[in-house]
Amino acid sequence: MKSTMIVSAAFLLLAGCATQSESGAKQDVLQYVDPYIGSAAHGHVFVGASVPFGAVQVGPTNITQGWDWCSGYNYSDSVVRGFSQLHLSGTGIGDLGDVLMMPYLGPLRTMTGTQQDPTSGYSAHYSHDHETVAPGYYSVQLSDNDIKVELTASKRVALQKYEFPGTDSARVIIDLEQGIGWDQPVQTHISRLNDTTLVGYRFSKGWANDQRLWFAIRSSEPINRWDVFDSTAFKSNDSLTAVRTKGVISYGKDLKSVSFKIGISPVSTQGALGNIDAEMPGWNFAAIKDSAQSSWRKALATIEIETPDTAKKRIFYTAMYHSMIDPALFNDHDSTYRGTDKKVYEHAPFDNYSVFSMWDTYRALNPLYTLIQRPRVTDFINSMLAIYRQQGKLPVWHLNGNETNCMVGYSAAPVIADAIVKGLDGFDKELAIEALVKTATNGEFGLNYLKDLGYIPADKENESVSKALEYAVDDGSIALAAKKLGKTEIYDTFSKRAQYYRRYFDSTTGFMRGVMSDGSFRSPFNPFQSVHRENDYTEGNAWQYIWLVPQDVHGLIGLFGGDEPFVRKLDSLFVVTGDLGAQASPDISGLIGMYAQGNEPEHHVPYLYAYAGQSWKTAEKVHEIATKFYTDKPDGLCGNDDCGEMSGWYVLSSLGFYQVNPASGVFVFGTPFFDKATVHVAEGKTFVVTAGSLTDKNIYIQSVQLNGKPYTKSYITYQDIMNGGTLEFTMGATPNKDFGKAAADRP
Repeated sequence: MKSTMIVSAAFLLLAGCATQSESGAKQDVLQYVDPYIGSAAHGHVFVGASVPFGAVQVGPTNITQGWDWCSGYNYSDSVVRGFSQLHLSGTGIGDLGDVLMMPYLGPLRTMTGTQQDPTSGYSAHYSHDHETVAPGYYSVQLSDNDIKVELTASKRVALQKYEFPGTDSARVIIDLEQGIGWDQPVQTHISRLNDTTLVGYRFSKGWANDQRLWFAIRSSEPINRWDVFDSTAFKSNDSLTAVRTKGVISYGKDLKSVSFKIGISPVSTQGALGNIDAEMPGWNFAAIKDSAQSSWRKALATIEIETPDTAKKRIFYTAMYHSMIDPALFNDHDSTYRGTDKKVYEHAPFDNYSVFSMWDTYRALNPLYTLIQRPRVTDFINSMLAIYRQQGKLPVWHLNGNETNCMVGYSAAPVIADAIVKGLDGFDKELAIEALVKTATNGEFGLNYLKDLGYIPADKENESVSKALEYAVDDGSIALAAKKLGKTEIYDTFSKRAQYYRRYFDSTTGFMRGVMSDGSFRSPFNPFQSVHRENDYTEGNAWQYIWLVPQDVHGLIGLFGGDEPFVRKLDSLFVVTGDLGAQASPDISGLIGMYAQGNEPEHHVPYLYAYAGQSWKTAEKVHEIATKFYTDKPDGLCGNDDCGEMSGWYVLSSLGFYQVNPASGVFVFGTPFFDKATVHVAEGKTFVVTAGSLTDKNIYIQSVQLNGKPYTKSYITYQDIMNGGTLEFTMGATPNKDFGKAAADRP
């Protein structure tokens, strides 16, 4: 960690100087962002350069050594094989890594080398002592050949700058074979357009089965020699179409520095060239870097926090940063994009996005976006509705124009319904409700059984309990949207379906259990056991899936027989221990008892105490989770960040509230993390949250005022937040057990 602090200190000095000239004594928020956080262990976050929600994520790519290299980079590594233009952030499956480039010296090589001997190929060692990471900027000194690499980006264009020592032949490889994780090339092409420009495409398969990317590369220096290979076999000095196409630029011994603009496009090489012309006409690296970092300052400034704890500032603003890497733009500068149906849609009236990790993000991240990214939420929804038109259903887990069908549920439903309930405009609500209903009735993945039986038989469908519970959440969201739009028949249908969760509740054991075709519960039953993607639960066990009823928490309390037995069971979750078994998912991490913060289905669970009138216990659990599982170290995330969901939980919870029902617009109080937080909501309004007497021990809400008036409820509505104003918490070391206890004050 010492090396990280040295690098960070140098960056802070530079950032501070820049800020002084821009805004007097105001500190630069970028100094609190450490992209290393979550890059070790299971965080899987992207490390490199991008702009908020940009199409490009240019960064280092290690030689993959296992699951913890899903983003292409892990803090434990010391070998880099190149610098790819696209990366995922926080996912549990590896993909992308397209258009890898790498500078090197000496004899012409087209293979990567090995972890043990990287210089047998074009790979190289590096050290964190000579690496700088920051929003919109990355640099590293390659220790084997003393080449300095700097990276920055605009929305659709990466900029890579290499400085050579001038002691040997300077070369740059463009390796179209290389990808990350599951990704494999299917067909690749590269050709020399002129003395400074290369164009091509990379078609690949992996997590997403039909990925199509076009690119253009412009060099700041004339290309002296250009050799094209099929893997190791020389083929041409011009162009090649093959599976494992690689091109090597040789500049000679005298080159000191060269830069490359790499434009990408989902449409064509002309689109990629147009993106370069539109977004990056010049070669001033410092100016382009400054522009990227300014875009991050603006995005991060949507929430301003005040606390004397610098570590908490780093955790918070890094979480903010990680929450805005994905979804990623998936169109050209003129709004032309390629759809899921592989057709080209010209000049769309919205920005098209991809990388929709819906099963993860509908819980915390998407509700957060409705507070601080309202215009972008509209673009997200228009993108989802376009996907619906093209593939006949809403996205499940959409990746670069592909439906992966990853995870269970139709989790675009809560996101779209939430926007409808909250009154967001800019999308076709009639089309939206059509898409919601058709997606929920398409018969896939056990939905046919729901229609015929009212439940999913465990002997007919894997993960039946998790699927059914997620469907009920989704259906509850559709019901709320239908109610908002006055669609009474749809509301009645999906309100009923939202109650199907009850069929799985076994009152004898107090768990949600698999139901067989004959109507009996599956036996034998072990509430601790988890068999990854093979038994009745998805990445979890029965202890973790009791609680997945955010659409009807009071109904769930009723199944337990009232507040007291419900709270007893909920208390047990945080203390009980047991053997999950050898086949349990590695995603079940960040454990407190059987509560798993490292995986998404339980993110709402600490807030359930408020529904039973014990808001003070929510404060205890949220404080414990945030303290244990969010740090400012490289291993500072306890599980996959999952495109920002893990980070989004922290950002939302830090304000003192969380939206349990993902489509209700009701935010349940927990405990604020900061003395003051200012949320810049729509139309220039601010919503200010203060926490009087807040300390590490004073975590309990004693009383609340909203806009200067006493406020007794243990929740607040979306509309109250968006109206602007001030929410004042008074905190103390002893629980005020009366706060939020009255039935009328519960969410």
